[in-house]
Amino acid sequence: MRKYMSNALWGAKTALMNPSGDQMTGWLIVVLVVVVVGAVFMTLYQGSITTIWNSIVSKITGLLG
Repeated sequence: MRKYMSNALWGAKTALMNPSGDQMTGWLIVVLVVVVVGAVFMTLYQGSITTIWNSIVSKITGLLG
């Protein structure tokens, strides 16, 4: 998985740095990589994120009374 991400980022970097290439395609690749990484992160750490969020909400509601 790490090698796949590294290759995807390298491809995005070369697409962005290519002066004769389509700049919009490069930015779309970057956005796609960010979305995929975010989706993987959310899938892997969904339980932890929910626990942290519930803790934050309970502290705020406790402060507000």
